[in-house]
Amino acid sequence: MAGSLIEALTEDERQALTGRAIRRRVPRGTTLFMEGHAVDRVGVILQGRVKVCHLTDDGQEIMFTLREPGDLLGHMEAITAGTAIATVITLEPLEGLFLSAGDFRVFLQEHPRVALLLLERMTRHLIDSDRRRLELIAYDSVGRVARRLVELADRYGEPVEGGVRITLPISQTELAGWVGISRKAVSNTLQVLRRRGWIQTGRKTIIVKDLDALRARAT
Repeated sequence: MAGSLIEALTEDERQALTGRAIRRRVPRGTTLFMEGHAVDRVGVILQGRVKVCHLTDDGQEIMFTLREPGDLLGHMEAITAGTAIATVITLEPLEGLFLSAGDFRVFLQEHPRVALLLLERMTRHLIDSDRRRLELIAYDSVGRVARRLVELADRYGEPVEGGVRITLPISQTELAGWVGISRKAVSNTLQVLRRRGWIQTGRKTIIVKDLDALRARAT
């Protein structure tokens, strides 16, 4: 949870938050929040990761970002008493703390320092979203995929013989939704990167064999 909001809390703040929450475990593929639906709770990820996405009317998934241990879910909607701005689905079995939206608002009122910390993180997320939108204009398909693979390797990479294995189980469909291109375009791009010897792929498995080359292509 390095750099997470939970890590930044004092012991008293952490106890005040966890004392209002219940611990739950949910399997992979569980929809925690559905875009457009009322949000009545806030989650704190303890273990596992989720994808934050939009589902189009024709069933296409557009992935905005990933959330991991230490991150909050549903907090913006809890503050504004609004509906979910995106769909949140678990990528792995998840363990988390969940408390009602009302209890979360009371917690922030009683701990204004945490409210400021939360505002700082929300601002960073907005800046990151703006940066990703810029990528849709500034980079071609290979550049977009290379940037995401570099990010995944940096965040979720595990050294293996001959490279770095991305431990996050992500499909080509999910990767396509994340970079904003079709699944076929992602498949073709991965084939290009394989031919160059930069990556090795399997079912939901990617090994980066030349991270420096990928990083150079992503800039």
